[in-house]
Amino acid sequence: MRFLAVHPGPLMYTEVFLRLEPLGLELVAEAVRRGGHEVRIIDLQVETHTAYVKLIEHWRPHAIAFSCNFLANVPEIVDLAKETKEYLPQCFIFVGGHSASFTVQELLEHGEGAIDCILRGEGEASVAQLMDVIEQDREAINEVPGAVTLEEEGPAPVMVPNLDEVRPARDLVRHRRKYFIGQLDPCASIEFSRGCPWDCNFCSAWTFYGRSYRTLSPEVAVEELERIKEPGIFIVDDVAFIQSKHGLEIGEAIARKGIKKKFYLETRGDVLLRNKDVFKFWRDLGVEYMFLGLEAIDEEGLRKFRKRIPFDKNIEALECARSLGITVAINIIADPDWDRERFEVVRQWCLEVPEVVNISINTPYPGTEIWHTESHRLRTRDYRLFDIQHAVLPTRLPLEEFYAELLKTQQVMNMKHISWRTARHLTALVTQRVLRGQFNFLKMLWRFNKVYNLERLLADHGRSPKYEMALPSAPGKAVDPKTLYVHRVQERRKQVLDRATAQFVEETR
Repeated sequence: MRFLAVHPGPLMYTEVFLRLEPLGLELVAEAVRRGGHEVRIIDLQVETHTAYVKLIEHWRPHAIAFSCNFLANVPEIVDLAKETKEYLPQCFIFVGGHSASFTVQELLEHGEGAIDCILRGEGEASVAQLMDVIEQDREAINEVPGAVTLEEEGPAPVMVPNLDEVRPARDLVRHRRKYFIGQLDPCASIEFSRGCPWDCNFCSAWTFYGRSYRTLSPEVAVEELERIKEPGIFIVDDVAFIQSKHGLEIGEAIARKGIKKKFYLETRGDVLLRNKDVFKFWRDLGVEYMFLGLEAIDEEGLRKFRKRIPFDKNIEALECARSLGITVAINIIADPDWDRERFEVVRQWCLEVPEVVNISINTPYPGTEIWHTESHRLRTRDYRLFDIQHAVLPTRLPLEEFYAELLKTQQVMNMKHISWRTARHLTALVTQRVLRGQFNFLKMLWRFNKVYNLERLLADHGRSPKYEMALPSAPGKAVDPKTLYVHRVQERRKQVLDRATAQFVEETR
């Protein structure tokens, strides 16, 4: 069978700060290819809808899978599914991915028959079985783990038994030089672990995986790194190097192989402080950039997001990263309740620290605890606005003033790193990349004001939503977090975290 995997178009922040290769879709594509099917991938982050239409017209796939990791992509996916079904009525169309797993019924209803099923959970674990059913007996969809149709639901989603057994089909992605994150241009992505054992109330990574945590073996991690041609590597782990032994073993294997890359990773401040030796080792291996989700600049804000890291520990983590020579990007969550004074306090704090600071907006997402406790206050249910760049909860300031303050804050932080003081350094960076034929970083510098502007944000709110999310059954009320799990881990066959690390996680939850 001919199978087409589709990644939807870019989101607001991916137009500026980063554009990552569709790693999850590559894993699904490889699982299908191993099943003996002919497979192609099209990434609409870097290709057009016209290219998609031409592809399905000429290749005529038997099955198409859309990746739905982000809510803001839902309208695009539903419309493409409907258009495709009109042209290829016999083509089996399904949707998978993180956000799709939490919005199953809504997606099926929006699709009005164009979406044949949703595949919940880790797609690479059951997509090969789904393809066999599509080819041999479509009436047996209810036997596929994680498959849900308008009429019935299959067994619960299953996890990949062993991360060492899955590989991404990187060779199927065209235009690989279009992927970047900040100064790492071009950049590939890799995962060393999957899942998160913490339970921040604004996050759905841990509810998707049922608070489980799995790791890739050092041997396979290095084997995969050797296959990657790009000089930059983004480690996509939700929290890098939770367990020092795992991080050291991968690092030592990289050193033995003599692999030279520049790395960007994400972690927590308390993990950095606990495993300083690991991050120091990785700095020597090539870690140049680190993303730390501070989320707030005071204890009250940290408590609100259930980040049980004292603020002074976050500051200590920043100092640690500086001492290692790692460039740190910080995330702060802007609360819709902020007033002008609060924005000014945040601006002044951001100017006092040398780190790159990014601001996202507090957004309740399906799959998170705050979706249940805060969704009754939503001022919109338009999928397009759920991208952490738009305010979907009521703002204390009039919306236009809230955005004006937000943009002012972002511009102040942007200019802190793009000024006459940094001109020589930036010019050198841009020149190096342009000489290699890489223009992503250059475009990032001049796109900021075109993407982040008041008129665009307000216009997005002014458009009538084509599709709207359904609210939870009891909005405004807390729920048992376990009822949010996509993957229900009944038992741990193998303890991944050692006893000391497991205790550390419990103490910091």
